Amino acid sequence: MNTQAAGITFYWRPGCGFCAHLQRALEKRGVPLDRHNIWEEPESAAAVRKIARGNETVPTVVVGPVAMVNPSPKEVIAAMQVHTPELLR
Repeated sequence: MNTQAAGITFYWRPGCGFCAHLQRALEKRGVPLDRHNIWEEPESAAAVRKIARGNETVPTVVVGPVAMVNPSPKEVIAAMQVHTPELLR
């Protein structure tokens, strides 16, 4: 599901347990995710490096103007309450 205009972007990679945990938690809350695999999308890997000070640390989530590296589900929901409340169910 593409929510780029709404401001939810989820950068991940296969085999990342933290990514899987966060994705499950957010999907359980009904959060729509615009997922980007950094191993298959060089532009996504570059975006993560820019956010994470040169590292390819995932999960990295962007909610509106807020970028978070390895956030908790609560941190993502809190950012959504401020920047994209219309996406919360």
